[in-house]
Amino acid sequence: MTDSEAMVRALELALAGWGRVAPNPMVGAVLLRDGAIVGEGYHAEFGREHAEVAALDQCDDPRGSTCVVTLEPCTHHGKTPPCVEALVNAGVQRVVIAIADPNSRAAGGADHLRERGIHVEVGVQERTAAILNASFLWNATRPDMPFVTLKMATSLDGFLTDVDRRSQWISGKEARDYVHWLRAGYDALAVGRVTAVEDDPQLTVRGSVTPRVAPARVIFSKSGKIPRHLKLLQTATNVPTYLVAEPAQAPRLTADVSGTGVTVLAAPTLRDALRQLKTLGLVSVLVEGGGVLGTALLEQDLVDRLVWVQAPIWLGQGVRAFGNRRAVTLDAASPWTAVEQRALGADTLLVLDRELCLQG
Repeated sequence: MTDSEAMVRALELALAGWGRVAPNPMVGAVLLRDGAIVGEGYHAEFGREHAEVAALDQCDDPRGSTCVVTLEPCTHHGKTPPCVEALVNAGVQRVVIAIADPNSRAAGGADHLRERGIHVEVGVQERTAAILNASFLWNATRPDMPFVTLKMATSLDGFLTDVDRRSQWISGKEARDYVHWLRAGYDALAVGRVTAVEDDPQLTVRGSVTPRVAPARVIFSKSGKIPRHLKLLQTATNVPTYLVAEPAQAPRLTADVSGTGVTVLAAPTLRDALRQLKTLGLVSVLVEGGGVLGTALLEQDLVDRLVWVQAPIWLGQGVRAFGNRRAVTLDAASPWTAVEQRALGADTLLVLDRELCLQG
């Protein structure tokens, strides 16, 4: 097994921490000797041992081995001891890293290992590792804004609903199961006012992964009444729920939701609203509709990742997922990067990033 192949395995292991390790990154590690795996592990739970230590615990004798790890080993004492010391004390001879740690408190592991005589390589499968931990990387390098993902489920011709405004269900069971898995990895789930009123979603996680902390819920409302019977309001005392409003509308909406447990945030722009959510500790936000909110976020370049589920149907008319935006020429259009594409039952999943957060 090559270093690159071992890194692919380490990245697979890291993903098992989805929804359980935030605000820490997902990390996987593989120990190699003569091209064979002699230990592997991943960061499984916030506050528990890191991936490198988990892999070392699986190996009877790690002396002289190579540790292939998806993120630079940490140097600081947090909830666990520094991983660099564990590797040094175990007698690991070589460390292969996908990406450097952008967190100043934990960074410097590669240099520390080199100072202790361990050979270090950085950059193996860097792109894939950056995609996996995009939220963590952007949080470290862009501290004023959360990582924003826009999820849309549409027909092939880009409609969220049919002509009668019905949207349940455009996508199939496999796609809906995927969305519940996806939700588990975000700090907040958000919708626009129209989606909240017409669909009355719960915005909860009901899938294969139980998140360590249930995501907060956010309703973006420029104007209009928020009915008190909505599930989001009825359960706001159990899960933090925020209503984002323009400053002029905030007093009226505050009165509308009085006593429900909903917190109203007054923000003049979407960017200001997202910054406020970040100050509340919501590092990642998954926006699930509707078309007006999604288009506005795209228009203002506030979307970092687009998760697009396409159902194999044509609707002809309905509510469009992507409304009118300012026109640009082909030469001026900024291309997005496809980071994942696969089938979800009969549907197709396409995931695109506006920009990769690479450290090099």
